[in-house]
Amino acid sequence: MAAFDPEKFEDKYVHYFAELQRAYKNAFETMREPYDSDLIHAIDQLVLNESEPFYEDGTFRVELPDDPADRMAGSGVAVDAETLDAALDDYVAEIEAELHRVLGVERDE
Repeated sequence: MAAFDPEKFEDKYVHYFAELQRAYKNAFETMREPYDSDLIHAIDQLVLNESEPFYEDGTFRVELPDDPADRMAGSGVAVDAETLDAALDDYVAEIEAELHRVLGVERDE
């Protein structure tokens, strides 16, 4: 794999699509361990499908769409706000960690 190029990440779906898919898939598999599988599937399909990863100042961040709780309302998955917030925080952190790992970008600790 070629070295990560931050400028190419601005057009990430052209240059890094396979790596993005791998990072999201790896995060999904990891998140199925500590959380209910139905919850993680619903978050994946209803919230993260419209998330956007960015690379800024040497780190990746994932921006979620507005109102994730509203998006989950029709999922049929009963989840309280506290659990959803915790799962989203953990899921986003896992995706960001996977982006660093998959793209070979060292992370500031």
